[in-house]
Amino acid sequence: MYARTWLRDRQHIKRSTGSIYGFRTLKALRNAFVWLILLPRFLVAAIMLWFVDFQCVRKRVLHRMRESDGSSDDPPLCISDSNRMFSLESLKAVWYGHKLDFFKTARLGDEAPNTEVVRPADRTRGRILDYARGARPLILNFGSCT
Repeated sequence: MYARTWLRDRQHIKRSTGSIYGFRTLKALRNAFVWLILLPRFLVAAIMLWFVDFQCVRKRVLHRMRESDGSSDDPPLCISDSNRMFSLESLKAVWYGHKLDFFKTARLGDEAPNTEVVRPADRTRGRILDYARGARPLILNFGSCT
């Protein structure tokens, strides 16, 4: 009797954790797929940031070389060492931006997403397209502070 209960409990644990592992595997595969899609776009952006920095550093070096020769025909360049485009912070921002762009629901040429909104007057919830009337276009005004 005790052995049957133990075996049944063990099989139940195996079944329930199997679905968890399947979910984790699916999630890991999805993340790997997204990572493989975003990586080329991210690398192109990182190379462009490096190229911008390289051009700025090259201009600064050439400017210093001209100053040391005494023939400074060009106006001085204002390039600081702390204003780099190719930094860890900017690369993180680029990666985050690419991820947001990949997962956005609104796409050019597709139907607009029907997201949930809250009316400020009475705090009732509804969908955006609930406020559309017939063939009349729906205009959303998010306000302006200017």
